[in-house]
Amino acid sequence: MTGLPAGAATGTADPAERPAALELEDVSVVRGGRTVWSDGTFSVRAGAVVGVIGPNGAGKTTLFQLALGLLPAAGGRVEVLGAPPRRGNRRIGYVPQNYTAALGDAIRCRDLVTLGLTGGRFGLRRTSAAERARVDDALRRVGAYDYAERRMSELSGGQQQRVAIAQAIVDDAHLLLLDEPLANLDLRNQQEIVRLLGDLHRERDVTIMVVAHDLNPLLPVLTEAIYLLDGHPHHDPITDVVQEELLTHLYGTPVGVVRTAQGDLFTRAAWRDPQR
Repeated sequence: MTGLPAGAATGTADPAERPAALELEDVSVVRGGRTVWSDGTFSVRAGAVVGVIGPNGAGKTTLFQLALGLLPAAGGRVEVLGAPPRRGNRRIGYVPQNYTAALGDAIRCRDLVTLGLTGGRFGLRRTSAAERARVDDALRRVGAYDYAERRMSELSGGQQQRVAIAQAIVDDAHLLLLDEPLANLDLRNQQEIVRLLGDLHRERDVTIMVVAHDLNPLLPVLTEAIYLLDGHPHHDPITDVVQEELLTHLYGTPVGVVRTAQGDLFTRAAWRDPQR
């Protein structure tokens, strides 16, 4: 990892003095005439690492779309980094689910990260030396510089995810939104991506929000969680969320919680004999 470029030190101010990364007050969201969730009231502090969890269809990705200004709230107040949500907010880095699958065969890693800086101007002008240096720095920070000239289609899933994260941070995002970044990765690559997120958080104190079905790989870095339960979003410290009763209710199936001798937590499916 290299030193940060000018303007990248999002963590220079005390987190308590920075506006909340995401703040909702009595928010509801409606799609196609159906309420996805309602009564959303919580505040995600600057510098948090947050898991966003819940069953399929509960509205996890919808929460990200709300923060990105892609979907208006049906009611209530939403603020992102101290301001109303707006499309194209360059202070937010976003990696959608299955993002790299839609890129095609030709785009190089460097091209993809450059797109995070130039946006709609991609392909219409030459990049400046300063922009190229920022792209190089982002690739180095995620450990992807060595394959910067390769096509995305030639990379492993873990390598592709590193490049996608480089694109999300290249413009010095203050808030990083990752939708299922560990999906379809093997255990080693999951661990490497989680380690990368931990490194980014320590270097820049960036706020990170991660949609995930399996909390276990992320537990070493999570500070808190947003969980969508019974049609409402809730927000608590991660230790309060990793509880058998809550997770069993959340997922509608028995979930056990194990604490190791070292104090680490992990969850597991808890099979119950239906005859008992």
